[in-house]
Amino acid sequence: MNGGFIKSLKNRTAPIAYTFVILFLSTGMAVGQFRRSPPKQAEDVPPVYEVPKTQEDLSGKFTFARVRFDVGNRWSGRPFGDHGPPWSHDYPDAGRHLMKIMAELSKTDVTLDTNEVIYSFGEPGLYKYPLAYLCEVGYMWNVSDEEIKGLREYCLRGGFLLVDDFRGHEFDPFIDVLKRAFPEYQLKQLDLSHPIFNCFFSIKTLDVLPPYGRTHPTFWGLEDDTGRLMMIINFDNDVSDWWQWSNDPNQPIDSTNDAYKFGVNYIMYALTH
Repeated sequence: MNGGFIKSLKNRTAPIAYTFVILFLSTGMAVGQFRRSPPKQAEDVPPVYEVPKTQEDLSGKFTFARVRFDVGNRWSGRPFGDHGPPWSHDYPDAGRHLMKIMAELSKTDVTLDTNEVIYSFGEPGLYKYPLAYLCEVGYMWNVSDEEIKGLREYCLRGGFLLVDDFRGHEFDPFIDVLKRAFPEYQLKQLDLSHPIFNCFFSIKTLDVLPPYGRTHPTFWGLEDDTGRLMMIINFDNDVSDWWQWSNDPNQPIDSTNDAYKFGVNYIMYALTH
């Protein structure tokens, strides 16, 4: 399945974690075929991703953008977040917490106490933000040609994409998206030697604990012609959950801190490459 597009996959054992303290993505892949029927979009209901119409320009300081996409009308009318459309999971606490950590650990001028902006691929506002967060890509059934063009342009113009919060056969729809957007490039599995794991924190292991357990996270990337990583893909993982839960005293400190290390490194790589 999609073996020609993916260079390698090795199963790994897992840990990943996080908290609000100063802390602290070969061979062919066999993910199996994932072909669920996409939800039907009612003709009289606008796609749920067509929001918001206007939003504040936050590009004067660093923050990331969240990417929305059409998921039909199943979640229409629900507030963004864990019970809303899949692309909004962990919104807004995860982003707010990560920005506070960035402010504590670096001299980066970040936007604090503000929800991240939300755009779809192809919207002009997205290009103002060097890092974009995309989650629950197993629901990307209805990606338009315009969005495919926008995804390609965003990454090739220097944007960096963090793909998170999906597991198992949910990789298949996203692989199809990537094959449409980047037919000339090939996914590859990343190991600790990649600069993204050493550009701020020196990450010691990729054997991380996913917040939902029972999976073995792996890290994947897509590089441009110069070798610059255009995206990091957290497969079988959800680092954003740990960021979201980092102010919960019942969550493991070591795991939440480790997730922040990955997040900070992703940001630093995006800002310096």
